[in-house]
Amino acid sequence: MSTTEPATMEVHAEEFRTAYQRVKAEIAKVIVGHDEIVHGVLTCLFVGGHALLEGVPGLGKTLLVRTLADSLSLDFNRIQFTPDLMPADIIGTNIVMEAPDGRRVFEFQRGPLFSQIVLADEINRATPKTQSALLEAMQEHSVTVGGHIHKLKEPFFVMATQNPIEQEGTYPLPEAQLDRFLFKLVVGYSTRDELNVILDRTTRGERPQAEPVIDGATLIRMQALVRQVIVAPHVQDYAIRLGLATHPEGQFAPPVTNQYIRWGSSPRGVQTLVLAAKVRALLDGRYNISFEDLRRVYLPALRHRVLLNFEAQAEGIGSDEILLKVLAAVPEKAEESAPVAKAG
Repeated sequence: MSTTEPATMEVHAEEFRTAYQRVKAEIAKVIVGHDEIVHGVLTCLFVGGHALLEGVPGLGKTLLVRTLADSLSLDFNRIQFTPDLMPADIIGTNIVMEAPDGRRVFEFQRGPLFSQIVLADEINRATPKTQSALLEAMQEHSVTVGGHIHKLKEPFFVMATQNPIEQEGTYPLPEAQLDRFLFKLVVGYSTRDELNVILDRTTRGERPQAEPVIDGATLIRMQALVRQVIVAPHVQDYAIRLGLATHPEGQFAPPVTNQYIRWGSSPRGVQTLVLAAKVRALLDGRYNISFEDLRRVYLPALRHRVLLNFEAQAEGIGSDEILLKVLAAVPEKAEESAPVAKAG
């Protein structure tokens, strides 16, 4: 595929939109509403990143990931995270086996992490030691046990869920692990009309089921296509300044950043902005991203990558509210950005 051949690019882009819409249509057979959440999960899928879904119990987070797995011809495993879960329960362990000649040898028994879609259900219920067992897999797509590196089958995704309101017996994810999730998606309540449809589907004996519509090889091809979408220098600079604007006392930091943010986004945040915006551009029939594409993916890409200070916590201000003010303060054109003077 070459970006120098518009006709070829157009054919592949249409294939991308078709594949995306087919998966989305299968999910819609089971999941009612939550359109932006579905878009977010599919964006992670077609970019090749991991997704963190946060919401109170009963909103369909687990069902969404299960339905996504049903719509793909990929291996799927669900891991229910609990406080007594150990790293070996996830990645596997070496056990002693007796060879045909009578010798005893160590043999690696793979854990449920060796799948292509892994649902980490209620991930914040596991201890930090167990949570950290996912770090290498999420970043390197491999697992190291006993000095041996075991590669995971591609494509590989971790879809995690967590409950934001129940803190007893939970362990907040460390920043290093949060940063490895492409998106953090906040699942809200269903509307009146959506609840009507949900009740019709769930209280009358109906059992809609998603069917596999694309396979792993197609998905890998789509991920490669996303990276060929063009980014103009001035649009890329806007994405960079959106990331830098979250750094307290930085050159592009607006007053709200200096007041409420303790640590800003890592470079992964800017990478996420650009890659997710490329998906939005392809879905809109374009082969270059726009400023609006970046703004549409801004919150899910950065809300888990900024660490608020005590003042924000004391005033009860959330990361979304602060980031929206940061977004409003960053102009599209670089020449309009005047460096913020540092105190003292």
